[in-house]
Amino acid sequence: MTLLQERPAPGRLVEQFERGLDAPICLTWELTYACNLACVHCLSSSGRRDPRELSTEECTALIDELERMQVFYVNIGGGEPTVRPDFWELLDYAVAHHVGVKFSTNGFRITPERAAKLAATDYVDVQVSLDGATPEVNDPVRGEGTYDAALRAMANLQAAGMRDFKLSVVCTRHNIGQLDEFKAIADRYGAQLRLTRLRPSGRGADVWEDLHPLPEQQRELYDWLVTHGEDVLTGDSFFHLSAYGEALPGLNLCGAGRVVCLIDPVGDVYACPFAIHDQFLAGNVRSPGGFDEVWKHSELFTDLRRPQTGGACAQCSAYDACRGGCMAAKFFTGLPLDGPDPECVKGNAGPTGATRPAPSGDHSHTGPVRHAPVPLTLLTRRPDKACDESPLAGLEG
Repeated sequence: MTLLQERPAPGRLVEQFERGLDAPICLTWELTYACNLACVHCLSSSGRRDPRELSTEECTALIDELERMQVFYVNIGGGEPTVRPDFWELLDYAVAHHVGVKFSTNGFRITPERAAKLAATDYVDVQVSLDGATPEVNDPVRGEGTYDAALRAMANLQAAGMRDFKLSVVCTRHNIGQLDEFKAIADRYGAQLRLTRLRPSGRGADVWEDLHPLPEQQRELYDWLVTHGEDVLTGDSFFHLSAYGEALPGLNLCGAGRVVCLIDPVGDVYACPFAIHDQFLAGNVRSPGGFDEVWKHSELFTDLRRPQTGGACAQCSAYDACRGGCMAAKFFTGLPLDGPDPECVKGNAGPTGATRPAPSGDHSHTGPVRHAPVPLTLLTRRPDKACDESPLAGLEG
């Protein structure tokens, strides 16, 4: 893999990545918007299948293109990717064509038989989603029965002999106090803990004010990651926390359009997996030249790879550490893209905008969902204390 443009003398890795690579390091591919759940914080507002989604033939052709571009791996999500009838066929095709697959799942379809198949397949990684270390915290967000389904899937993977699959957790106000418990669950099943940041994208925008960690919890999370970071994956989720002092493991850079991007179920290519909005749409893989043309020559990606000024954050002493924070978090809370992150740990973010951009599409279920989130007051009233682990704390009376 090479850099897209001529570079000055080598510097920090982050500086080398800022102008983009000739293929993404991590390509997120949402195979379908269909999902058997209705998680309240779903960043893609998934639920219903889009009838325009790429066909099996189009998907295999895209995998061929990713192989030619030498994309190391794709992170497949959704929706729930395993509900696509051709998911297992596409997984096998990708592996046979030297494109590694990491896929995220709620675990309902990871049967003992499927777990055995995954354990026997090279170049595949599995991420099982769980957002509470107890059902009382997890199920109000992900849906009734989802805690048990996730643990059952991990037990099946462990029994099949699969090692180092991932337990993937979105950090919220109600589970920050459970970090040690999440680590213990991961260790129990031979998994690796993966923590990600809650973004105000999709349905996540509707619950952002109620679910995103409070300032004191951001510090708690940072201190925990400093202590455990070598054993916990975070990707580029928490580079905004590096403004506290010591940089966290990871890229510590908004890689949108530089080293990461997203392909959605209908082939649209977005700069960021957390910014599914027309403003960040770079093109479509069905267009002439395919994904390669979009990645290397789209106007949006070219613009994102130009040197950034840092805007209002450039004068901050912590700018080199946090780089202004998350583009998607700023955009969907109505803040300027060249300003501070809404969770700026230096307290420099202003109030979120009165008008917030709506997602470009909503694929949420329109009728009842079997494993719908438990009805709760979580979304209308906050817990008594920031450290409360239960979303129902203080509300029993």
